[in-house]
Amino acid sequence: MERPIVALVLAGGTGTRLYPASRTDRPKQFLSFGGEQSLLKNTVDRADFAEETYVLTQAAFADEIHDHAPEAAVLTEPAPRDTGPALVYGAHRVREQVGECVLLVLPSDHVVGDGFRRVAEQAARVAVATEGLVTLGIEPTRPEPGYGYIEPGAARDGYQTVAQFHEKPDRATAETYLDRGCYWNAGMFAWTPAALLSAARSSPLEPLVGALDRGDPVAGFEAIEPISIDYAVLERADSVAVVPADFEWDDLGAWDALARHLPTDDAGNAVMGEATAIDARSNVVATDGHVSLVGVEDLVVASFDDRTLVVPTEQAQRVRAVVSRLREQDRF
Repeated sequence: MERPIVALVLAGGTGTRLYPASRTDRPKQFLSFGGEQSLLKNTVDRADFAEETYVLTQAAFADEIHDHAPEAAVLTEPAPRDTGPALVYGAHRVREQVGECVLLVLPSDHVVGDGFRRVAEQAARVAVATEGLVTLGIEPTRPEPGYGYIEPGAARDGYQTVAQFHEKPDRATAETYLDRGCYWNAGMFAWTPAALLSAARSSPLEPLVGALDRGDPVAGFEAIEPISIDYAVLERADSVAVVPADFEWDDLGAWDALARHLPTDDAGNAVMGEATAIDARSNVVATDGHVSLVGVEDLVVASFDDRTLVVPTEQAQRVRAVVSRLREQDRF
């Protein structure tokens, strides 16, 4: 493969489901969640085999990006419009600055195990060879309703075609996806800028591509609605490939996911910070102070600064509703 690999790390979100640890002025990619480095720094280090690394974020976070990953270049999108506009903008800007390359798109808030480089480089090779769009498909370890799924089609040399993308299912449907050999959709991709921009011209993102070509990204972002790259481009593209990934992976999207990476006591309580538990079982505790639990089970208790969240673990995804209410009150 003659084209250089350029890592494009997405770091513009706030991580609303990890409230109150993650807030408007403290997005989750800057937090460590019990590790030695921030999630962002871990992601940039993971991509150290790339020729160059760019972090794509919003203007309010740009200065802090330099504190966590001084070796990375920073791109700021004109406005938050979800991953579709962000990745089109990033591809256009990187092509302007680097030229012909292959982009490796990485979210900044995932936990990734050994073997990532081998799979990522294979995805980059497939992107160049096929001149198409490539996604990394995680081999699932459980029927997970919280993830989207990729249904593979025909096998090729080092990859499979994508037969269909599936949105987040209920648990019973997730079990059928596992039986059919589907992969988790991790939101990690490889493509050349030309391939993505070409596909975006036949999508709802066409006005943005035209505006970028005219040198007016602000007008381009104003002309479109927020939309994910999956909805906008991948589900509409004629040819998408999936490269199977067998490394350990987790999306730290909510408190129940974080519990899989925290130490537990004898009663199954997963704790980040300091806690005292009496007759309490299978709880998730995260705090920058101290939390005491008595006679409760299957709860998330997260307490940071002056904010405390309590929610049944099985309903951890509903934290988004809390954040929506707080935003209405200008308190997030």
